[in-house]
Amino acid sequence: MKHIDKIRLYACVLVVFLLTQSVAMAQQSTVVGQVTDEFAEPIPGATIQLVGTTTGAVTDIDGRFSITYDFSATDQLVVSSLGYLSQTVSVGNQSNFQFALVEDVVSLEEIVVVGYGTQEKKDVTGSIAVVGDEDMSLRPNSQIGSLIQGKAAGVQVMSSSGKPSQGLNLRIRGTNSINAGSEPLYVVDGVPTTDTRSINPADVESISILKDASSAAIYGAQGANGVVLITTKRGTTDNAQINFNAYGGFAQVWKKMDVLGSRDYIELMQEMGQNTDWSQYTENTDWQDEVFQRGVSQNYQLSISGKDEKTNYYISGGWTDQKGAVRTSEMSRTNFKVNLDHEVSDWLKVGTRVAYTLYSDVDVTDNQAVNSGGVLLGALSTPSIIGIYNPDGSFTSNPFQNWENPLASTDGSDRKYRNQRLIGNTYAEISFLKNFKFRSNIGLDHNNDIYDYFLNPYLTSYGRALNGRAENNTNKNQYYILDNTLSYTKDIGKSRVEVLVGAVQQKFTWEYNKVVTQNFSSDGIQTPNVGSQIIEATATKSEKANQSYLSRVHYEYNDKYLLTANFRVDGSSVFGPENRWGYFPSVSGGWRISEESFLEGISTISDLKIRAGWGIVGNDQLSGDNRYSYLGLIGGGANYPIGGVTQPGTYPASISNNTLKWEESQQTNIGVDLGLWNNRVTLTADAYRKTTTDLLLNAPLPRSTGFDNAIQNIGELQNQGLEFVVSTVNLDKDFKWNTDFNISFNQNKVIDIVGQEIFDGAVAGRGEASLVREGESLGTLYGYVYGGVDPQTGDAYYINQIGESTFTPTADDRRIIGHANPDFLYGMTNTLSYKGLTLLVFLQGSYGNDILNASRIDIEGMTDPKNQSTAVLDRWRQPGDVTDIPRATWGNTDNSRISTRFIEDASYLRVKTVTLGYDLPSSLLSKANIKGLKVYVTGENLLTFTGYSGFDPEVNAFGYSNTAQGIDYGTYPQTRNFIAGLNLTF
Repeated sequence: MKHIDKIRLYACVLVVFLLTQSVAMAQQSTVVGQVTDEFAEPIPGATIQLVGTTTGAVTDIDGRFSITYDFSATDQLVVSSLGYLSQTVSVGNQSNFQFALVEDVVSLEEIVVVGYGTQEKKDVTGSIAVVGDEDMSLRPNSQIGSLIQGKAAGVQVMSSSGKPSQGLNLRIRGTNSINAGSEPLYVVDGVPTTDTRSINPADVESISILKDASSAAIYGAQGANGVVLITTKRGTTDNAQINFNAYGGFAQVWKKMDVLGSRDYIELMQEMGQNTDWSQYTENTDWQDEVFQRGVSQNYQLSISGKDEKTNYYISGGWTDQKGAVRTSEMSRTNFKVNLDHEVSDWLKVGTRVAYTLYSDVDVTDNQAVNSGGVLLGALSTPSIIGIYNPDGSFTSNPFQNWENPLASTDGSDRKYRNQRLIGNTYAEISFLKNFKFRSNIGLDHNNDIYDYFLNPYLTSYGRALNGRAENNTNKNQYYILDNTLSYTKDIGKSRVEVLVGAVQQKFTWEYNKVVTQNFSSDGIQTPNVGSQIIEATATKSEKANQSYLSRVHYEYNDKYLLTANFRVDGSSVFGPENRWGYFPSVSGGWRISEESFLEGISTISDLKIRAGWGIVGNDQLSGDNRYSYLGLIGGGANYPIGGVTQPGTYPASISNNTLKWEESQQTNIGVDLGLWNNRVTLTADAYRKTTTDLLLNAPLPRSTGFDNAIQNIGELQNQGLEFVVSTVNLDKDFKWNTDFNISFNQNKVIDIVGQEIFDGAVAGRGEASLVREGESLGTLYGYVYGGVDPQTGDAYYINQIGESTFTPTADDRRIIGHANPDFLYGMTNTLSYKGLTLLVFLQGSYGNDILNASRIDIEGMTDPKNQSTAVLDRWRQPGDVTDIPRATWGNTDNSRISTRFIEDASYLRVKTVTLGYDLPSSLLSKANIKGLKVYVTGENLLTFTGYSGFDPEVNAFGYSNTAQGIDYGTYPQTRNFIAGLNLTF
């Protein structure tokens, strides 16, 4: 009976279930339709979504779709497709829909910041790379240069060191000078500047990089190395919006080097004849573990912004702090920013951009041997057999030559750099006569920095030898700019004319003071005034002024034919009166072929424009006393004995040159912009040639002048190359996938330096490693050709100029052994998103460049009591040994000359950034009045694929030198960073 009841119960449940399903099926209905463009062509892959649900469909190849759902009359469908404006309609009582989507031209009308104005992207005729807010928001970083790296074709971001205090420098389309600067001009909201370390990336809205002469010529004498226009944020919402961003993380050196342990080190020393009581050295210190640490970073940014009909405002404050992966290295920055625009009336607009920064850092010495305080080489070459501290608490040193251990270099002195910087501008803009605007802008960059150093008189052997040492450097730089521009814009039928004229005045002043004292009675007071012996006292001042007049005409006809012409006249105080003024013209044109009638039927091509430009730009980046190179300078300190008493005197320090003038760079650029399938695929390609003449070169003089050399307008350099940028939308449904790829090729060549050869880059006591020679590129590595090791003697032999082996090559046997310039640079960003999840993977690399691993000269040379790499375990020890590592020879450097032995391939592919973020649903946040909340984790420099054996292939011991490139000599490596953060919006 119970069994029958169970059957009845199951049957009732089944009947109810079937009835429910029947009712449900009866309530569902189907809507169908087709999606086409405005020309009735079907759009496959369009998305039709029922608003507020996950129900939807994707159109087939004919643009058709079908959706089955329990529709109500108030339901809405939204139709979207890449490159078209979305449409939203109510379902109502319809069951068949026909959608005709209109092309979205926003991407072509994107506003691009150009010199002294803006243009729509479709109207740009020069070569300009743009890094937008989206690119920056997905890559948390503390430096502007890091956000540009790998994102702009033709722009090389040089990371000469991984120190937190290390700034990043740019080379746009190669190195353009030998003695003068090659850094681009940075313009922050209209104020030119040179140092970007104090700029807060969180405040930046967009970065425009003017790469060719036709776009940079509006900056004339300052545009030869390209121009980087940095625009900071403005209010974008009608209601006040508060943003709070924070992240924290840690950093570590991604690679350690293998060096000899205690037993192997002692064996090596004995082999080199160092007989001592080794039993007294019982330590086994891993100096890399002691020097390297887990770095910590934290960043907090708060901003409020908004706008109404009259006023737009953005106010922010932030704090960034980094502790480096090497002991005591650190950086701290506090930023304040105010951007304000106000429309006083319909004809007057005023505004200001003000940023105040407090910056400080603690540097560590790299690019030096251990005996010069180099921390990185100290960690490798300090013997493990000694400990860190002596019994009295002072730092130990290498007992064989009294070299400090690396912790004495990091912890044995107090040193701090502090900087205060105010950069900003105020403007007024007047509109009159309908088509005219007059804008007056005054800006300043006020910079004060102080460096304090104190070497403890007790803790280190060097400090004890000097009885302490203190140093104080103060530097005060001020820059002022006043520019007034008048613009005219007029639409005449199918034509549009834009005219700009203006005048610019600039003034630079520099003041520098330095005092060094020694001989302190204690470490209680650390200021230089307590030292009883003055070692150095210096005070210098210099200034520079520029006067400029500029003009630009932009003409377009029927949105197809584009023409832009610039002309700027510059006068500079650093040049002689006979050539003080420079004249810098440019012209560029564009043809939007996609707007022609013969392409109307080709729906594949959504945009096609060809561009061509030519222009001349200048370079006046002379520093220090070179700013007065045209003058015959007088030197001090030439004291004369008169009547048995030493009297102060002066002497002629340099020869005058009233014809000294600008370096000039003439550049031609040809480019194409192509958009396919409603810009689902976009391609930008550029080819350029840039020739720099009248180099500001320190060249020899005839001995009859009484001087050895002087800055002269001599020489010629050339850069030429190709650039490609490809962006694709691979998927554009619920799951989205975008890819951006760029690659650039540049060939640098020294055309003329009047037959001389310039040597630079002296390392490891082995002479210079860099050569500048006609017909070769800058960054040419120079040395001997390593032949190998003689199995009988264990000595290294080299190949001379006639191909013969020799143990004693001469200086004339040196030759070109490598090139630091890469064959090409590349970067690729993949952005994948699904609903609230976003994954960004950024790859960046370099191919074809060589590097001199000069660190190996110290740790494989086996000439002194430095510890060595484990590579020397394969050294020659007895006749008949076949190896590439010569024998150990105390005090003999012949076996470790600068040669091909130490040249390595520096090509690399780096997983630069991986970020995984999640935007929390608004339904969860709205109850707490939170507009948006994104949480993310980021990894930087996660993997590096390279054949280079050193710490890091992306470094240079000589910083941003034009001539000494591609040398690693104990350089602070870049680190692997892990970051977690959030972005909160109210």
